[in-house]
Amino acid sequence: MRKSVSLLVLGIGIAILVAAQSTPEIKKVRVSSTPAYSGAEMFKTYCAACHGMNAKGGGPAADALKVPPPDLTSLKKNGGGKFPAARVTHIVEGSDEIGAHGSSDMPLWGPVFHSLSPSNDGVVKLRIANLTKYIESLQQ
Repeated sequence: MRKSVSLLVLGIGIAILVAAQSTPEIKKVRVSSTPAYSGAEMFKTYCAACHGMNAKGGGPAADALKVPPPDLTSLKKNGGGKFPAARVTHIVEGSDEIGAHGSSDMPLWGPVFHSLSPSNDGVVKLRIANLTKYIESLQQ
């Protein structure tokens, strides 16, 4: 009896260890539309899952990424006191790929925004510009 209990406890311990070591997965969901004029709403809807609501990189999906999301509040500081607006714009639109963006972990938002407004490049550009301005407003 004691041996059976020991084996059961050992089995449960191994199961817990295996479960704890499994890689977290990002649940992929259909993208929802947000107002193109609201950088804050777009950030909350499209970016916060990985970058966190505070934009410091600790969103709920961050642990499942191969490349940790950066702290978006320190871009100006890391850029020598100048916010890299063109680089952020290019990363968001997908013309300047970085590790996580463009992988299966994180979409390139330009094509996603085009899918929300397939025949209106002006709205897509407005989304990207307003999201970039919002990220700039978060700088420390």
